[in-house]
Amino acid sequence: MTRTSYQTGMEAESEALRYLEQQGLNFQARNVRFKGGEIDLVMQDKQTRVFVEVRYRKSNRYGSALESITYSKQQRLIRAALLYNQKYSTSQPWRIDVISITAETADSAKSIEWLQSAISA
Repeated sequence: MTRTSYQTGMEAESEALRYLEQQGLNFQARNVRFKGGEIDLVMQDKQTRVFVEVRYRKSNRYGSALESITYSKQQRLIRAALLYNQKYSTSQPWRIDVISITAETADSAKSIEWLQSAISA
């Protein structure tokens, strides 16, 4: 049975969540949807709220996972982060990070890259 892209995406988000928790961040929410966009993970890094976009690629053959974040995707992420902060009435500092997961070898060994403050409002 083959995995769907939804299942692959959920597995990548779970892997990113474990990775970020190992780095000391605390989980807040997952798959938060607004009319203008979606936030994969919401984490807390000390006093800073962190909105995380998780990108997965089987290989870099057609560009890296980071390169797949278009300008319009960046704008949707910013809009979703602003809506989240408005909904939960917070004025704490925040940032948008990107977790890039790339399967590099035939045995599915993956590399994880974490870019903090990857997208600015």
